[in-house]
Amino acid sequence: MREIVLDTETTGLDPNAGHRVIEIGCIEMVNHIATGRTFHEYLDPERDVPDEAAQVHGITTDMLKGKPLFADKADAFVAFVGDAKLVIHNASFDLGFLNAELARLDRPTIPASRAVDTVQMARRKFPGAPASLDALCKRFNIDNSARTKHGALLDAELLADVYIELIGGRQPGLSLAADRTQQATSVASEARVARPPRPHAESAEERAAHAQFLKRLKDPIWLQ
Repeated sequence: MREIVLDTETTGLDPNAGHRVIEIGCIEMVNHIATGRTFHEYLDPERDVPDEAAQVHGITTDMLKGKPLFADKADAFVAFVGDAKLVIHNASFDLGFLNAELARLDRPTIPASRAVDTVQMARRKFPGAPASLDALCKRFNIDNSARTKHGALLDAELLADVYIELIGGRQPGLSLAADRTQQATSVASEARVARPPRPHAESAEERAAHAQFLKRLKDPIWLQ
């Protein structure tokens, strides 16, 4: 099962007001395990980055000068995401911006049904509790000390860990199964260890007893 944990940073809060995507970070997971494959791009939004937005994610207009446009990276982004399920914290926000970018290029948009919204998951699991990424990292003892500002790739990495915890954590059964396999392998290895050969040299008393026994046999077959 392939899933993409995804996060974006933007110039503002509303794509309908002309705000744009300036950073995309994606983490690939297969069967809930990160594969190490990522997609990460900073993008020129073709507009300024307001100060209030830069204070949140630390990305300024000057930092994005010379970066590719979304149009330049759309093919790579769509190919990386493929048809995988998308794990997103507050999915309507990120999908709204990504779909606005895709629609601007007359490309198919991403249906909401493909998204797993971890905000909604957290609210269902912990009603009334804070559901921000920082709050969930604290709840699950996930180290987010590097998160001094929002950042798409770092947030996607943290979200991947949060998502695993929300769906039940690293299953104890997996580690138990591994332990059992290791134990079985150890037992099997021990069973295959050859014992030292038993001594078979007979004593003088045993040879004399055997000779007496043979004398009692009438017409033994080895003398015929």
